[in-house]
Amino acid sequence: MNEARAPLHTAIAGGPSGGEAWWCGTADGTRIRVAIWPCEGARGSVLLFPGRTEYIEKYGRTAAALCRLGYSTLVVDWRGQGLADRLLPDPRVGHVAHFPDYQQDVAAALALAEAQNLPRPWHLIGHSMGGAIGLRALIEGLPVETAAFTGPMWGIYMSALLKPLGWALPRVANLVGMGTRLPPSTTYDPYVLSNGFPGNMLTTDADNYTMMRDQLAAEPGLALGGPSLIWLREAMNECAWLARQPSPRLPCVTFLGGNERIIDTAAVRARMQRWPGGELVVLPGAEHEVLIEAPETRDILFSRLGTLFSGDTPPAARSA
Repeated sequence: MNEARAPLHTAIAGGPSGGEAWWCGTADGTRIRVAIWPCEGARGSVLLFPGRTEYIEKYGRTAAALCRLGYSTLVVDWRGQGLADRLLPDPRVGHVAHFPDYQQDVAAALALAEAQNLPRPWHLIGHSMGGAIGLRALIEGLPVETAAFTGPMWGIYMSALLKPLGWALPRVANLVGMGTRLPPSTTYDPYVLSNGFPGNMLTTDADNYTMMRDQLAAEPGLALGGPSLIWLREAMNECAWLARQPSPRLPCVTFLGGNERIIDTAAVRARMQRWPGGELVVLPGAEHEVLIEAPETRDILFSRLGTLFSGDTPPAARSA
């Protein structure tokens, strides 16, 4: 693995002190960025797999909360986003050629974790697209003791009217050389810069919404807009593949916002119903980004994460 120090914008991240980032090369030659926020006297570490459009600095506050629980945090800039290599001439478009390519990024991140002696045991948090990447990684043997997911992309929400178009359009577009175009209703601008706080689908916490806007204003190179039609095709294929796989046998808690409007909640419920010993926690009133939701929601979430990671007996499941 090739690794060298990479920038980490600590001033806008709000993470624990001592955070560092590295450039890591993947098996196919893509350069990604991986960061570690250490925690003094750590009782283990969290591998945090972000969602589409996201970047390491967005998770500084989450890393600080995890450190208060006693855990170091590793976060990845996936190929095509953050400061990792962008895969299209237009850097505003999120793209991946094949969804399992993200597993090369996972392998590079794990190699860095080993090289930096990231404290064990390791635990997983996968958010949104990172939930899909993380689930495949678990199926393929990711060396973690427990797994947690927040709004995992195990299905992509589409209305009944749009669903047939959602399957057909990416395939037809690619055949006629338009696979790198944006799907209908998406834009080249980042969601938080093109949508105000009122009515947004990410969080009910105004401070965290402002944080995301301020981060992109300070570091425009972190910004990303809508996905390519090829990304959409690959994501739908990946969700279909995941749905056919059995659930891994390790402790798992999945969190859903009660007002989740981005991923397919039916796919999440179906998965957790067949996860041995798994628990689904629905957080009332919360949107998609439950890790940066209102303080009362975060209190519930991080308390449950602490119980999961420590192996303590969980409280009665708040599932639906």
